[in-house]
Amino acid sequence: MAKKEHTFEGICRDIVQKQFAPVYILMGEEPYFMDKITDLLLENVLTEEEKDFNLTILYGADSDAAKVLNAARRFPMMSEYQLVVVREAQMIRDIELLTNYVKKPLEKTVLVVNYKYKTLDRRKTLASAADANGILFDCKKIPDYKMAGFISTMMQMRQISIDQKSTQMLADYLGNDLTRLNKELEKLILLMPSTGTKRITPELIEQNIGISKEFNNYELLRAIVNKEVLKANRIIQYFEKNPKNNPIQVTLTVLFNYFSNLLICYYSKDRSEYGLMNALGMRNAFQVKDYLTGMRHYPAMKVFNLITDIRLTDARSKGVDNSSAPDGELLKELLYKILH
Repeated sequence: MAKKEHTFEGICRDIVQKQFAPVYILMGEEPYFMDKITDLLLENVLTEEEKDFNLTILYGADSDAAKVLNAARRFPMMSEYQLVVVREAQMIRDIELLTNYVKKPLEKTVLVVNYKYKTLDRRKTLASAADANGILFDCKKIPDYKMAGFISTMMQMRQISIDQKSTQMLADYLGNDLTRLNKELEKLILLMPSTGTKRITPELIEQNIGISKEFNNYELLRAIVNKEVLKANRIIQYFEKNPKNNPIQVTLTVLFNYFSNLLICYYSKDRSEYGLMNALGMRNAFQVKDYLTGMRHYPAMKVFNLITDIRLTDARSKGVDNSSAPDGELLKELLYKILH
């Protein structure tokens, strides 16, 4: 039987349901996932009273493998579990010496190893032992084009409603900085009405984060997909007047991701709605509709050429072969190439 593939949502759900693994090795470039899982374990494994005798927090700069092993091999006192959290474990030089313990971990110890900004060598025995006997989770950065879907999932976990436009507004404005995203979402949640359906709307985002609900990259992309020339030009003019809140690099990233995915659609053997969902790794049919529309409006060769145009505009915005044209003019020139 193939080993279960762990997801962030699945790990969090199991922890809240008090289903703990004996070992968690959390590694990778995205600290948000690591911190969130660790915080959930700190909240759920022990009660506040049990923490006095059963919680050990170690730091890699002050620890070695022997110190971690001594802590992990203790038995809990007046508690079902003891919790050992190792922060900054990437600084432990002899960390591979944890392998024998991880191969046969104590059932009453929950060992959490935060190997931040780096990954264990999967060819070595510690990683494979953790994968076999606990949870080895690679906390990867989320690509920009998947951020809207991730935001939607985050809100589902919190039982808060959010529409497609709101998720895309947040994704375009905040990028894939999950720590910043979480802070902004917490702020929006606090500002919601205390009664009725909890819902994040474009109006709530506009009022409290400063993103225009009418003039943003989401609306620009909708206009481009549907070839609404007047609307697209109005949005670009707004961007030109408000460059601080609408940096060209964010807009170019949104356009590049869309047309790159559109090119993938042309290479897909199955161009049905379901086939394109699989090709693009999307969960919902509504996400594919823009690509079906785009294929009607933009031939494959034009899409290929537009990807080159977007790359060139990006280079020019950074000063390559461009000594005078401001960002607003570069966007207007690119928009003309897209729509004509």
